[in-house]
Amino acid sequence: MRLKPWNRRHLIERIMQIAMIGSLVIVGLCLGAILWTIIARGLPALTWEMISQAPKGGFYMGKGGGVLNAILGSLYLASGATALAMLFALPIALYLQTYLATSGWAQLVRLALDVLWGIPSIVYGAFGFTLMIVLGVRASLFAGIIVLALVELPIMTRAMDEVIRRMPRDLAQAALALGSTKLEVALRVIIPQTLPGIVTAVLLAFGRGIGDAAAVLFTAGYTDRIPTSLFRPTASLPLAVFFQLGTPYPEVRERGYASALILTIIVLLVSFGSRWLAARLQRYTVK
Repeated sequence: MRLKPWNRRHLIERIMQIAMIGSLVIVGLCLGAILWTIIARGLPALTWEMISQAPKGGFYMGKGGGVLNAILGSLYLASGATALAMLFALPIALYLQTYLATSGWAQLVRLALDVLWGIPSIVYGAFGFTLMIVLGVRASLFAGIIVLALVELPIMTRAMDEVIRRMPRDLAQAALALGSTKLEVALRVIIPQTLPGIVTAVLLAFGRGIGDAAAVLFTAGYTDRIPTSLFRPTASLPLAVFFQLGTPYPEVRERGYASALILTIIVLLVSFGSRWLAARLQRYTVK
């Protein structure tokens, strides 16, 4: 029996609706399973000592100490890399929309950024490690920031680019019609109008940077000491999780889940903070 065209369209719509709901449920269950595993395994081992102290002698054999060195190291790495990436990402995004908006070069630049976005972070780490060998530089906080900024740069730039593309073009055209230069339009019209999206892009890149382990594995190194210099090795939470879960001691493995819980909490706080800040700034933009 053949279905009428009207019935066929509604049947296809119903099938796609079920598929979308099913995909949403699967993603939600996966997220819930990950969070439940981390919380159930990490919360019992999460103590004030872990948060407030650096590793002591025998820490990786189940003795005292914490991961304060990794917490501070991750914050230093991600903050420095995000600030450095933003210095280049925002001018690139503004240039694409202001000076290359009608040029074919803009699509070529976006393609290059998409390719850079898709490159695994371990490749960036290997690239940074090769440069360090050529220049005779040791693993350090500074080297980790540089390589992590390269990882964040395409993510931040493309996110800012998409935000700026959604801005009402009449605002920029009206400013140009009143005699403003393109630079003035970029600084006085585009940035204030798209500030909520720019902030979200920055925090999105920060969340990616603080959770990356491969890019800093060869460049930032690892140490049990709290970072005090840009030119000394520094620890990070992803590597702390990796090293702790790889030990044969059950107590240390439980601490690995606690470290993962700390990292997850930081990422969630950044995500919720970006949404809250974007909502506050959204009130000052033109719809």
